[in-house]
Amino acid sequence: MSDAEAMPEWEKRFRAPRVSLPDWAEDAPDRSLFTSNATGTYELYAWDRVSGEQRQVTDRANGTTDGRLSPDGAWIWWFDDKDGDEFGVWRRQPFAGGPDEPATPGLDPSYPAGLALGRDGRTSVVGRSTDEDGTTIHVVLQGEAPREIYRHRESAGVGDLSYDGTLIAVEHTEHGDAMHSALRVLALDGTTVAELDDTRGGAEELGLEVLGFAPVAGDTRLLIGHQRRGRWEPLVWDVVSGGQTELSLDLPGDVNAEWFPDGGSLLIAHSHEARSELFRYDFASGGLERISTPAGTVSGASARPDGSAEYLWSSAAEPPTVRSTSGGVVLDPPGMRSPGSVPVEDVWVEGPGGRIHALVQKPTGARGPLPTVFDIHGGPTWHDSDAFAAAPAAWVDHGYAVVRVNYRGSTGYGRAWTDALKHRVGLIELEDIAAVREWAVSSGLADPARLVLTGGSWGGYLTLLGLGTQPDAWALGIAAVPVADYVTAYHDEMEALKAMDRTLLGGTPEEVPERYEASSPLTYVDQVKAPVYISAGVNDPRCPIRQVDNYVRRLEAREAIHEVYRYDAGHGSLVVDERIKQVRLELEFAERHLGRA
Repeated sequence: MSDAEAMPEWEKRFRAPRVSLPDWAEDAPDRSLFTSNATGTYELYAWDRVSGEQRQVTDRANGTTDGRLSPDGAWIWWFDDKDGDEFGVWRRQPFAGGPDEPATPGLDPSYPAGLALGRDGRTSVVGRSTDEDGTTIHVVLQGEAPREIYRHRESAGVGDLSYDGTLIAVEHTEHGDAMHSALRVLALDGTTVAELDDTRGGAEELGLEVLGFAPVAGDTRLLIGHQRRGRWEPLVWDVVSGGQTELSLDLPGDVNAEWFPDGGSLLIAHSHEARSELFRYDFASGGLERISTPAGTVSGASARPDGSAEYLWSSAAEPPTVRSTSGGVVLDPPGMRSPGSVPVEDVWVEGPGGRIHALVQKPTGARGPLPTVFDIHGGPTWHDSDAFAAAPAAWVDHGYAVVRVNYRGSTGYGRAWTDALKHRVGLIELEDIAAVREWAVSSGLADPARLVLTGGSWGGYLTLLGLGTQPDAWALGIAAVPVADYVTAYHDEMEALKAMDRTLLGGTPEEVPERYEASSPLTYVDQVKAPVYISAGVNDPRCPIRQVDNYVRRLEAREAIHEVYRYDAGHGSLVVDERIKQVRLELEFAERHLGRA
């Protein structure tokens, strides 16, 4: 028997080569860039569609996923941080290969805050975020010193650069609400060309986002997303005339869009109740035409010059593939194929803030009550969908049911649902998780004596908070890269997340100490009864290691059952072996304390 044949199905799902949706150069569409784990680490790859040649661009111990193609296809830009700490500089490499060089000499390392590259091959607009300066934006002309055109203490970022390279769209939160951005369009010298602020200076919780300038010479239209009717929808804003055209599409749920390269139509991505689909909107006729895609989730889509669209699709049962609306698979990685998994079932549960959507998977033919894992998504502004995920599938393989809850705070269910968690952060989400837990037990799905609460990032935070505030509800907790001590996390985390926490909690720990105390897992650590497993990256800028250590010391002081695994990376790992090791440790921890499922 070969090693591949002997390998368990759950491990094959992690090891099977995967590719991202390819990016492509706007003026050289046969030149593409994608990420893949083909070597065992996620890295960037160049792809010449004419010759078929694929070339690995980056090769770093902890992987690389942040890369861009210049519009002319001549250069590949990639962000060079240290071991996943997200703090670094942009470098660039010729598309055909060659030595890397500093892409923005004269700019010190920072957290990235957006990047836009000009069609002239010389101009770039670089966003930077640092604890000292907040956000700064710089125009960089190759061969010249960078020129700062924007600076503000609050979070901001580069959205896009116009086709002719004269206008820069910026998302900013100068009003202090990090969850709802306003827009400003700048000239290259930093002067303001146009402003749009649906928050009215922070008085309204209505966000805007940059989707892209029209890809046509002389066209000053900017495609943006807005929330004026309680959900994300597209709008076309002429930044010179000021005219706005809202596209009121008869679709429930959130709607995203990008330009087709001729500027005459839009590729529409529609997300509703954990599934997504594609449409084409024609400006001339006002018509909306559905593009056929399988049921499941379109994780990304790109409109091509020939009028086709490429998209990354998967479902909970079927692994991801990059497909084209013209037919067939666009990019098929070599090597072992990923096994599938079981489909999800939809459950709607009445909760304290409205109906809660949950996705349930269970072993084929299994009858309850089953040991059940509540796998809580991160974000919090994210949502679980009918998409392929190797970690939940691993639990199913081991005999567990898996429940994923799109709690208040999740995206995809309207602005009010997303914004509901403010000021009672963590506690709101856990009310919804508790309601779904009650359904899982009363319906006969879940064995109440073998309930696992787990998650990563914000999901890891909710896991630790849930173990302390609902100590009798959970038999086991598994938290990856969590917030564990909210006050210390605030002081140590990257600047953009400080801004988010000020928005969520209404101020700093010094301004609203009672809210941070109420929302911090450390407050409730002495009430934890269940065994706890925690994993954390020592270079994590989002959920830094010091605050995790503070929580662990409190567990140690009371001799609570716990295990801690620290690894040399940031907010998660891009190394396949490391990911597999972490999942194996989690599965073994559960088996030791709950027995075999």
